[in-house]
Amino acid sequence: MKNSEQNKSLHPNNLHQGRYDLASLSETLPELAPHVFQNEHGNLSLDFADSTAVKLLNRALLIHFYGVKFWDIPDGFLCPPIPGRADYIHYAADLLTQSNSGKPIKGSKIQILDIGCGANLIYPILANSIYGWKVVGSELNPKAIESARRILEENSLLHGKIELMAQTDSNHIFQNIIQNEVYFDLTICNPPFHDSAQSASEGSMRKLKNLRQKPIEKLALNFGGQASELWCPGGELEFIRKMILESISFRNQVFWFTSLVSKSENLKAIEESLRKVGVVDFKIIPMAQGNKKSRFVAWTFLSPKQQDVWRKFRWA
Repeated sequence: MKNSEQNKSLHPNNLHQGRYDLASLSETLPELAPHVFQNEHGNLSLDFADSTAVKLLNRALLIHFYGVKFWDIPDGFLCPPIPGRADYIHYAADLLTQSNSGKPIKGSKIQILDIGCGANLIYPILANSIYGWKVVGSELNPKAIESARRILEENSLLHGKIELMAQTDSNHIFQNIIQNEVYFDLTICNPPFHDSAQSASEGSMRKLKNLRQKPIEKLALNFGGQASELWCPGGELEFIRKMILESISFRNQVFWFTSLVSKSENLKAIEESLRKVGVVDFKIIPMAQGNKKSRFVAWTFLSPKQQDVWRKFRWA
């Protein structure tokens, strides 16, 4: 987004419809006010290429809408767009509702796993704040875990509702995290998008160039991101394929495995991988924010009978 124009096509339950109310957000967080200006159309706007302004906007949104008292990320980590992140949570909630005969499920009876919760802890915060779900956030980067832990410590409303787990082996996704006799109603993941450090850097440069509408020489720290956030060998396709293969070992401990898929051209290969491992059901769920189209894939190994048992014992 280049300014505070409309957030079109968001999930109907998303709180971030239309333009950001920058006047109200500046009252919520006065530090944001110096970064707000009137654009050529007479609307209040923000420079979305300014990493400081974007971080303050996120902080204001989390305070204003979700009751978070403290939120910050270290330099060099990605600053996520909250409306889009909230959309994934809302559509994931729809998936659980559909699996529960159309009855919405809120509260701590639902436990979800966020693969790669990052330094920002956005998905766990939103999932708990909006739906009251319990969340386990796994993370490989020690500095990210340190940042996420500080966010938890500084927000008493999140105590006992979000748990952090360190992934100690970069070759694994679910292993070391999903323990025996532990069950998750849903897993979520925003996988690394790029297939190399160079590709990630070029992508970030393009993003910032588009925001500023002019050439740039170097990235601002918060638009850089860490390697584990941005790229892995084979990019998102290989990461999701690995996730699918590893999910077989936990087929009876998770109702729905899900992952964002940024590139639509990867869907065919992902569907082939899902069929090969013999999933009982899978879905491609479309999402949109303005002109940006996205989607996530969801799959389950549970038979209809197993799903019915799950509903009775976990969701009733």
